[in-house]
Amino acid sequence: MAQTFVQGKLSPSKVTMFEKNTCPYCVRAKDILQKYNFKKGHLEIVNIASLDNMSSVQDYFLQTTGERTVPRIFIGEKCIGGCSDLVPLDGSGELENMLISIGALE
Repeated sequence: MAQTFVQGKLSPSKVTMFEKNTCPYCVRAKDILQKYNFKKGHLEIVNIASLDNMSSVQDYFLQTTGERTVPRIFIGEKCIGGCSDLVPLDGSGELENMLISIGALE
């Protein structure tokens, strides 16, 4: 069920961030992502905190990405990691290039 849930949120031309809304790293990552001009529907922030299967979703992240923590950020269908991975990508300009390459930006 966790695999179906996570995979159902991913798309080749979309950025998906799984978060818990009380997590300071999630807030920072969301702030970074939201400064970009995404096409409608190409950025989805998914709060997993209220899910009945939150623990199994995080276990699935561990199996597939090597980390159980949030945020888990997917550019297209590839996990780029969490906030500590996003910050240098944003700072170097590589994040913008990645977003352009999947067609997510206006």
